[in-house]
Amino acid sequence: MHRCGWATSKILISYHDKEWGVFTLDERTHFEQLCLSGFQAGLSWEIVLKKRDFLRAAFADFDPELVAGFDEARADDIIEDPRGIRNRRKVRSAINNARRVLEIRRIHGSFAAYVFQNLGGKIRTGDWTRWEDVPASTDESQALSDLLRKAGFTFFGPTIAYAYMQSVGLVNDHIVTCFKRQS
Repeated sequence: MHRCGWATSKILISYHDKEWGVFTLDERTHFEQLCLSGFQAGLSWEIVLKKRDFLRAAFADFDPELVAGFDEARADDIIEDPRGIRNRRKVRSAINNARRVLEIRRIHGSFAAYVFQNLGGKIRTGDWTRWEDVPASTDESQALSDLLRKAGFTFFGPTIAYAYMQSVGLVNDHIVTCFKRQS
């Protein structure tokens, strides 16, 4: 069975085979992947996935309504816990972005649908034969980054935006020989 070149360990293979690139408009999945993509900046996906259970517990299973209510003391508790990703900017950004998600929901009804509609309402599919050729960002991820940063999102540049788009299946970047490409 052929997979994308980044799926090289048990945890990465499981994530690749079960989640990555699977299209969803589930609100909680979108918020979780938005946060995890931000936490991944400067780290490997493997590190983030190994800390995922802690991050889910620390961030109330990535329920944006609960995370939006976190105060400075709760943020400090997360930052100080060695089981997590102890980056102050990333933790505070997740809390801020939960508040922004709720604002978009209030105005537009659904965060996930809002993002999808602003990307033209269609899944993009790459024609990559090698994982090394998949871009780190695109014009679409730049546009999404600009859109959400204008709405007050933080720690959400075009590379993080693209990782998020890939993770929730807004982009199908499974290489052409990957068994997941057509699923």
